[in-house]
Amino acid sequence: MSYRAPLKDMLFAVEHIAGIEAIAALPGLEDSNLETAQAVLEECDRFNAEVIAPLNHAGDQAPATLADGVVTTSPGFRSAFEQFGAAGWQGVQHPTEYGGGGLAKLIATPCMEMVHAANMSFALAPLLTDGAIEALMVAGSPEQQQTYVPNMVAGKWTGSMNLTESQAGSDLAVVRTRAVPQADGSYRIFGEKIFITYGEHDLAENIVHLVLARIEGAPPGVKGISLFVVPKFLVGADGALGARNDVWCPSIEHKLGIKASPTAVLLFGDGKFPVGDSGEALAGAIGHLIGKENRGLEHMFVMMNAARFAVGLQGVAVSERAYQLALAFARERTQSRDVAGSPGAVTIIHHPDVRRMLMTMKAGTEAMRALAYYAAALSDAAMHAAEAGERERNQGLYEYLVPIIKGWSTEFAVEIASLGIQVHGGMGFVEETGAAQHYRDARILPIYEGTTAIQANDLIGRKTVRDGGAVAGSLIAAIRATEEALGAREGEHFAEIRAQLTAGRVALEEVVAFVLAQFRDDVRAVFAGSVPYLRLAGIVLGGWQMARAALAADAQCQQADADVSFLAAKIATARFYADHILTQAPGLRTAVVAGAAGVLALDEEQFG
Repeated sequence: MSYRAPLKDMLFAVEHIAGIEAIAALPGLEDSNLETAQAVLEECDRFNAEVIAPLNHAGDQAPATLADGVVTTSPGFRSAFEQFGAAGWQGVQHPTEYGGGGLAKLIATPCMEMVHAANMSFALAPLLTDGAIEALMVAGSPEQQQTYVPNMVAGKWTGSMNLTESQAGSDLAVVRTRAVPQADGSYRIFGEKIFITYGEHDLAENIVHLVLARIEGAPPGVKGISLFVVPKFLVGADGALGARNDVWCPSIEHKLGIKASPTAVLLFGDGKFPVGDSGEALAGAIGHLIGKENRGLEHMFVMMNAARFAVGLQGVAVSERAYQLALAFARERTQSRDVAGSPGAVTIIHHPDVRRMLMTMKAGTEAMRALAYYAAALSDAAMHAAEAGERERNQGLYEYLVPIIKGWSTEFAVEIASLGIQVHGGMGFVEETGAAQHYRDARILPIYEGTTAIQANDLIGRKTVRDGGAVAGSLIAAIRATEEALGAREGEHFAEIRAQLTAGRVALEEVVAFVLAQFRDDVRAVFAGSVPYLRLAGIVLGGWQMARAALAADAQCQQADADVSFLAAKIATARFYADHILTQAPGLRTAVVAGAAGVLALDEEQFG
């Protein structure tokens, strides 16, 4: 089945949840209004439906291949990437002075969702490139920005993120890649990196690797890590590509999903491509320091944060794709009589449990989308608000939400993709329907760019304890305000949404209080509940957005040109979310506050 973006829901969230007109009032974002958003999203939908989505299944069947260090991407990918860059999709949110569109992240975010829904394997190249651009714009020198950013914005070059090593995994404190200073101010890089998405490919002229490494004599642990830009091909002072750098790909991974995306092992400085400036060819990939020595993790975190938000959005995207496929199947598949009685077999969308599964997929996807778009608007305000205090406040809110969007949305996406298979029944377990690919593709999302536990630990340590729960408290206060607004509306839907939102908010409040009270005295008990805390926060904050959507839809119903069917569905979907998803919050509260004893009860030997 082909993919088409859910433009109505996207634009509803952009306008009524994220508040695009307020974003367009910020300095520098005057063109990022609703009219612009609609035009951009409509064209983005057309492009992805016609160019990117048709390659999704074919890429899964014919993944990227490696021969003699050269990766050849799936048929059609190279042409599609050239079109993607030429059409300006890589640069939507990047500065105009580097060739970008200069639009709000709030407009770029649904565009990003579309390309990931159309073809997640393909979209990983632009995802990593966006992150590399952001890192260079924050920490790179003006010369580095001028050298690399315009070509990445144009889609001529791509970016990659090189953190993981075989002995390190997620523990970057034990990174061993070395950086040896040279007389000319450059460094020679030596080491191996693994799991490097689009670390080698044939889509673009050059690959700009951002690499974590240790300068000789640096302090141990994370305080001794620096960040370097190491291009596949060296770049001359005039911007022209020069010699091949001493970095190459000896192997790519064979994966459960996202098969068309090459996941590379990269060797830096093993002498396969020795380079030198004066005829003297030496081993060691030539790199240049980004930012300051020994602050590499801080600089790389800009890219990591961008990637984590984008991976959360991948969860939204694959959920939407799985839902569309399941819905189409449920409307076509005839099986069994209606439980209320019917003269013959009916399509399975008439069966109550199929409705329950479809509603879970629909409500979950819309809640995740709304929360992500809301966060994108916070990011825009953090960058463009006129007052420093307002920028700081919005940045704090955005940073609190990123691990939730990454962790909760990706875990929920696996559940939604699994429900998509269940709706298909036995046909979902075979590859021909396409439902299995969405599940396989989704399964990596809670793992890469920091597992769910890493996101949850970040939510506790950096995002809750560090500020004494101030940001969490401000969000809880905003939920209270929405509860009051719900109380002013008539009707059973609003009463029930309010009741469950209140219960969820109380559960979140009590968990935040528990984390703050116990962090110093019983830290293991707090971290035993870290993932349930993250899930609880996602469910409640998603429910808050669904409640806000219901209020906005109710207000819009009064307009003369209202799309009453769509708006009524919005309210009903919010009610379903409250009844079936928000009701999980009190149980998760118990798992956090009282669940540590069970988690930590067994000695290692007792696990068997």
